[in-house]
Amino acid sequence: MTRSVYVTGIGRGDGRQVIELGIMEMLTRQVDRVGVFRPLDHEAPDPVFGLLKGRYRLSQTAEHARGMTYGEAAALQAERGTDELVTRLVDRFHEVARDYEVVLVLGSDYADTQLPAELALNARLANEFGAPVLPVVAGTGQSAESVVAEVRNAHHAFTSLGCDVLAMIANRVRDDEAVRAVRDLGTGQLPVPVYVLPEDPALSAPTVAQVAAALGAETLRGDPTGMARDVRGFVFGGAMLPTFLAALSEGCLVLTPGDREDLVVGALAAHSTGAPRIAGLLLTLGERPGARTMALAERLAPGIPVLSVPGDSFSTATALSGLEGKLTAATPRKAEIALGLFESRVDTAALTSRLAVARGDRVTPMMFEHELIERSRADRRHVVLPEGTEDRVLRAAEVLLRRNVCDLTLLGPQAAVRKAVADLGLDLRLLDPDEAVDPADPVPSARVVDPETSPLRERFAERYAALRAHRGVGYELAYDVVADVSYFGTLMVEEGLADGMVSGAAHSTAATIRPAFEVIKTSPGASIVSSVFFMCLADRVLVYGDCAVNPDPDAAQLADIAIQSAGTAAGFGVEPRIAMLSYSTGTSGSGADVDKVREATELVRRLRPDLLVEGPIQYDAAVEPTVAAAKLPGSPVAGKATVLVFPDLNTGNNTYKAVQRSAGAVAVGPVLQGLRKPVNDLSRGALVQDIVNTVAITAIQAQQARNDRTDKESVA
Repeated sequence: MTRSVYVTGIGRGDGRQVIELGIMEMLTRQVDRVGVFRPLDHEAPDPVFGLLKGRYRLSQTAEHARGMTYGEAAALQAERGTDELVTRLVDRFHEVARDYEVVLVLGSDYADTQLPAELALNARLANEFGAPVLPVVAGTGQSAESVVAEVRNAHHAFTSLGCDVLAMIANRVRDDEAVRAVRDLGTGQLPVPVYVLPEDPALSAPTVAQVAAALGAETLRGDPTGMARDVRGFVFGGAMLPTFLAALSEGCLVLTPGDREDLVVGALAAHSTGAPRIAGLLLTLGERPGARTMALAERLAPGIPVLSVPGDSFSTATALSGLEGKLTAATPRKAEIALGLFESRVDTAALTSRLAVARGDRVTPMMFEHELIERSRADRRHVVLPEGTEDRVLRAAEVLLRRNVCDLTLLGPQAAVRKAVADLGLDLRLLDPDEAVDPADPVPSARVVDPETSPLRERFAERYAALRAHRGVGYELAYDVVADVSYFGTLMVEEGLADGMVSGAAHSTAATIRPAFEVIKTSPGASIVSSVFFMCLADRVLVYGDCAVNPDPDAAQLADIAIQSAGTAAGFGVEPRIAMLSYSTGTSGSGADVDKVREATELVRRLRPDLLVEGPIQYDAAVEPTVAAAKLPGSPVAGKATVLVFPDLNTGNNTYKAVQRSAGAVAVGPVLQGLRKPVNDLSRGALVQDIVNTVAITAIQAQQARNDRTDKESVA
């Protein structure tokens, strides 16, 4: 089993942070305990380690992950020689490695390191660590011939120094011809896989916050969303207003003297109309607009940053020359963009196989989330998101499309959705309903449909009126009802125009699932619709049902919930062992509540003799082997239950929240089950990652529903 992998470059400017992030993502899919080691580092905090620590919840400290500083290394090498330097770093590596299953080693950055023969030093360290090398070559500004030569030379350099080269990666390649030429190296011209990642403007562009940090600028106004906007270019304001406005471009940062209030107001007015959207304003000469102008700026473009520097435009432009975006803990959007780029261009399955990292037995929350992403992208489905103007939904949409999880349709007024995307500074192309997605477009695309004006409204009204005719619903009423985004999205799923729907970030549970009850209805064999949460604990995933839908199910309904929950668990890789929970275990208690659980348990055994089920059983006896041995010795479920069925909503909802908050568990759900087609609800407090997970689950449910239909058609 590989104990480590060494990511290194051959010079500066290779943007290797994208590859380091991608490799970390791969490793954490396989094992729980992944460590990071940077043999040589600068004195300042390591932004890449900060990103990895935050994103992957590392327990390591920055000091624990560092070998020594470049200054210490240069002094040691000069005084005691390279052998002593290497010996010290190898000892330090093994101190770190003993605490982890796999270690990601981050090579030196070739930036003011004062170390001679830096490539050779990286190669030697990799050999001493026993780590295969993943060299990264910069393709910025190079011709096809030059990039190909660099890749060949780098491969030869590391192999000649005795390294085991895992693969070669050319990063930030701008020329299409160069992309093709480098890719061709992997078709037998080199003995290892060769991957090529093109330049992505969304990664290379600095954020407004990074510009402010580079200049030491004062922030006069700007919220976190505005400061996170990408700066796609710079426009210097000095001309008269009409000429200045014509020079504005999408995502530009406007540099102008602070006393040119006409240009300040003009730029913000242009932004407010979307012609074009700017990233922000940078005021020079230490001058500031008056209070009235700043108040007008707030009304015209809320949240758009305004920065101030004391220098003139020329010195400021000089300081900004060459400034590029960086992946840090403060740029989570860029991390998602980077992972989407890496995963779309690198055969991660093949690379994982070459690493030969054995998958761990434990299933951590992160591994479960990774598995959701992998499974959903394997057979891409189409999900509709009714809350198309909600900030968290739009942020999640960008992540989902960047990670190739599924296709998306956003519902809402076209102008409102486009404005929300622009205000958030998202890299997301919005298409009309009949507009085709261009697979070659590097900017992810989602369709936008306005239920109020869509031609589908009449068709959906007729369909809904037919479905609800027994309730006295006519066409006129139906025409009004289907303009509601939840009903419209549900009818898209029912009519096969989408494979699933996710809503609830800004709507109640009832608003999300009522249309599903009325339109999609229950699947064959299911008497009710219920829900589960996937509770991702530190070392396992449990399935809790029902914690969101049915207040007080009777015995038959409880049995149905148990059977449905077992099927959901199995569908997501959790072997179902069902515990029917109660306040007593076995025959120790009596009363109506216990009798209901006992009757439900017997129903499950009779209806599904293939399932392992135990009940009534207390929670501790269900999940803790020592308690199970005392209370229910010999039970195939007690102590190792994976599906926990609560007797009522009050118990289930409170328990999942208690475990989530007290045990630090990640709760994924609620996931609805029992519907013919997948519709899922979100908590109104859902985070962006919660939405991403729920959409991925919905896409997987849609895959399963499609496979079930195909199987039935084959049998027929």
